[in-house]
Amino acid sequence: MENLKDILLVPYDFSEVGDYALEHAVGLAKTIDHDVYIFHVLNKDSKAKLKKENLPDDFYEKKLQEVINKIAESNKVYIKYIIREGSIFTDIAALAKEVGARFIFMGTHGKKGLQHVTGSWALKVIISSDVPFIVVQKKKYKDGYRNIILPIDHSVESKQKVKWAIYIAKTFGSIVHIFTTNESDELAQEKVFRNTQQIKGFFEKNDISYIVKVNDEKGGNFGKAVVAYAEFVNAELIAIMTNPNKILPGFILGKWEEEVLFNTSKIPVMCINPRDFNILIYGR
Repeated sequence: MENLKDILLVPYDFSEVGDYALEHAVGLAKTIDHDVYIFHVLNKDSKAKLKKENLPDDFYEKKLQEVINKIAESNKVYIKYIIREGSIFTDIAALAKEVGARFIFMGTHGKKGLQHVTGSWALKVIISSDVPFIVVQKKKYKDGYRNIILPIDHSVESKQKVKWAIYIAKTFGSIVHIFTTNESDELAQEKVFRNTQQIKGFFEKNDISYIVKVNDEKGGNFGKAVVAYAEFVNAELIAIMTNPNKILPGFILGKWEEEVLFNTSKIPVMCINPRDFNILIYGR
């Protein structure tokens, strides 16, 4: 397992959603005393802009320093920038591993992601790294993530999803809302119940406050139900797995997970990728 350090990584493309992602990263960094690394990938579009507009070679360095100076005026957080020539699809993951980032904050325009890539490409960026992504749309950071939604269905649940929920909950004193499917099939519903009971046990042994809510509708659109409940409780974060079942290695996101990730309510979503993770929790 890579050695995690007190670093939050923010891929940054000078867009408005990039600013929102950076705002969330700075907010979390102040709470958990982490550094923030802003990462700009110099790709063919970036270089074409320099040539087309006859800009100096250090244009992006100066722009990034301006961003850092503005943040430093009102926040006591260490921030640095990194610029590398390459591709967002490989270099974000490579840098996250190199520096030992704990989280990656990524801004996205609904189903359009970093540097104008489509939703399917944004997903490829997310699953390229073992590091959890917090995907941010145009929603301001307030006072942490104090209401967290943990959607649960009948599939095999990875403990990693629960561990990261515990980590965030301990950081902010959060309430975790375990929101479960309401299955028409009796056997599937029994699996949901067992998953829920196991998760409740983890939370109780770690002194995490939680609420269990079963979807009012049997079957139906679970993703839409998750987002509606998140709106109802004013949730600041929804946690999902990108690959909870290693038996299905081709699986990236199910239909409801993708709807949650690109939710129209613009609630940030934490995407947990399979990895080794040594946070101390009880009840494993």
